[in-house]
Amino acid sequence: MVKIDNHIRNTVLLAMLVVVSLIISVDLLFALAEEIADTDENYSLINALSFIGLTLPTSIYELLPFIALGGALIGLGILASNNELIVLQAAGVSVWRIVWSVLKPTMLIMLLSLLLGEFIAPPLEQLAQSNKAVQLSGNDSIASEQGTWRKVGNEYIHINAIAPGGELLYGVTRYEVGSNRSIVSSSFAEFATYIAIEDSSYWQLSNVRQSRFGPSAITASEYLQEDWHIDLSPELLSVLLVEPDRQSISGLYRFAQFFDAQGLDSATYFLAFWKKLLQPLATLALVILAISFVFGPLRESTMGFRVFVALGIGLVFTIIQRLMEPASLLYGFSPLLAVLMPISICGLLGLFLMRRVR
Repeated sequence: MVKIDNHIRNTVLLAMLVVVSLIISVDLLFALAEEIADTDENYSLINALSFIGLTLPTSIYELLPFIALGGALIGLGILASNNELIVLQAAGVSVWRIVWSVLKPTMLIMLLSLLLGEFIAPPLEQLAQSNKAVQLSGNDSIASEQGTWRKVGNEYIHINAIAPGGELLYGVTRYEVGSNRSIVSSSFAEFATYIAIEDSSYWQLSNVRQSRFGPSAITASEYLQEDWHIDLSPELLSVLLVEPDRQSISGLYRFAQFFDAQGLDSATYFLAFWKKLLQPLATLALVILAISFVFGPLRESTMGFRVFVALGIGLVFTIIQRLMEPASLLYGFSPLLAVLMPISICGLLGLFLMRRVR
């Protein structure tokens, strides 16, 4: 059985390697075209290539479930085309024993998914996005098309760019809102530096221009420096420029809790948290579905048709995901349910088809 396991594992892993090479090559071409469109005097081609290199682990991570799906479908399809599956079954090897041999390399993909999604891809993505935002901002004090808006307490904050690490901010605009929802003051600081003190850390704003709106007059002031006490740590700020789907699992959970504490809607972050946490389970469900197809309706199919089916399964799975995610935000049902539904559909369908295999 060890030799059989090794043979099936090597075939499936080789198929996965071919699939990842093809998919990532196409993804890199599209990414390169997109980044070249953003180049200017501040954001050069070298910067664009560096950005693509730093975000490559994120691209691989997002595609891992479909890589496992394609690898299992094509790898087992090769064995079926060579009649090796029939020989194994004739020799007394059960279908479920063959399935277990395929699931072993799948578990390596699931482990890789967790490692990439938690420890490797998110910090590199944060570094890439921070560098790009700083480079695109150039020498401008603020660029409205860059950066991010956040509401913290009674302030609406726009940060043009966040340096890697989150301890240096570029172009900080603040709007303070009063109890009657009118703007009390607005201010702009060219830079903000995090001052770490054991008991009371704060942000030090530099080159501040402030306007206060009174009942009958507007008062303008300028300061070289101003202390800004706010509950935003560099760890939280360092992920502001990164989309929720591209943050770490632990970071998403902390950020969702922060939003809850601020009385803001945290559903988007909890949705991304459950999606990333359960991605290994999604990989497993897709592989089980692929295996059931090889033992069932695709046993005698050509390789081209198997590739077409793999693309179709991946497309349908993605469509269901894309429909359930905004639906959970719109109608307010559990993000966990929205993530589990497409996974459950794939897994249950795969198990149902496998039970029909004779």
